[in-house]
Amino acid sequence: MSPAGLKSIVESLIFVSDLPITLDRLCSVLEEHERGDIRAAVEALKEDYRQAERGIFLDEVAGGYQFRSRPENADYLRRLTRSKTVKFSPSALETLAIIAYRQPITRAEVEYLRGVDSGGVLKTLLEKKLLRILGKKDIPGKPLIYGTSREFLELFNLKDLSSLPTLKEIQELAPVNPYGDQQDLPLEE
Repeated sequence: MSPAGLKSIVESLIFVSDLPITLDRLCSVLEEHERGDIRAAVEALKEDYRQAERGIFLDEVAGGYQFRSRPENADYLRRLTRSKTVKFSPSALETLAIIAYRQPITRAEVEYLRGVDSGGVLKTLLEKKLLRILGKKDIPGKPLIYGTSREFLELFNLKDLSSLPTLKEIQELAPVNPYGDQQDLPLEE
């Protein structure tokens, strides 16, 4: 089969897959083809979509490949689907960040780091399928262990957890003011 023919098949497989499809899964479906040829077809597709001014592109996300719509078209897509943007409360974002960077982690550990009860936030994040229960910790009481889900990776457009920005990168984007958002006010004596 020609490289163009293989690329066409790979494009179809990625297109019909509901979830990001991994290279391993592509290889199992296309067992008569070499892994390197399949990877080359995926990379050629990524390049084709990157160069063209199309409404979609091929992205590597959540450990697999998926066609995604261009972010600059989001307003029009929302009009079509009448969907609302995903909004998180500051406490949900804080909890999600703690779990993303510290997983596997228990509720007690999250609450210790946040300094407040986090049961409601954890429940909401589980319902939205952004978190998953990884198991139970082998300590007295056997508390549940939480981690992020595949949906988390998809929502935040991450290939895997190593794609999360480092603390240094975050500080470069938004330097931390040691005094918070306080204003300097003159003291009266």
